[in-house]
Amino acid sequence: MSSLIEHREFSLVDLLDRLLAGGVVVTGQLTLRIADVDLVRIDLNALISAVNDQVPAPWGDLT
Repeated sequence: MSSLIEHREFSLVDLLDRLLAGGVVVTGQLTLRIADVDLVRIDLNALISAVNDQVPAPWGDLT
């Protein structure tokens, strides 16, 4: 039995447009430790989304 797989090509611009239209949440943690002693800890929480009339910019109108 063969399966039918649809092959689509996306450019980087198309991929970014789709991601920003829906929004992307990026989370992560980075810890630099030596001998079980945490020296540097970085936590990242970011929401990346397009700004339009329905979703205004959080900083207001700058013009």
